[in-house]
Amino acid sequence: VQLVESGGGLVQPGGSPRLSCAASGFTFSSYAITWYRQAPGKERVSVAVISPGGSTNYADSVKGRFTISRDNAKNTVYLQMNNLKPEDTAVYYCGWRGNWGQGTQVTVSS
Repeated sequence: VQLVESGGGLVQPGGSPRLSCAASGFTFSSYAITWYRQAPGKERVSVAVISPGGSTNYADSVKGRFTISRDNAKNTVYLQMNNLKPEDTAVYYCGWRGNWGQGTQVTVSS
């Protein structure tokens, strides 16, 4: 199993980056995938999840600003982040059944 996140970086407040998670090693289209984040000194928490059929659920802290989507043909899950705030600064990971990628750092700062 391999999960590879990309798309992070330094973003100004209000910015709108899109993260990608490329998956391999399992039947991607059959499983839910979750985006997590871990801020400095804090635990890793779930921010968004997408089911195999495309149903979504979000943490209250990102609801209305983040959108999770998937492309089963590309074995990729996306996280569109809008109106970023400094408190969104974290390492973002995608996860599947206890498997994690290396994460991608998102830093929101002016």
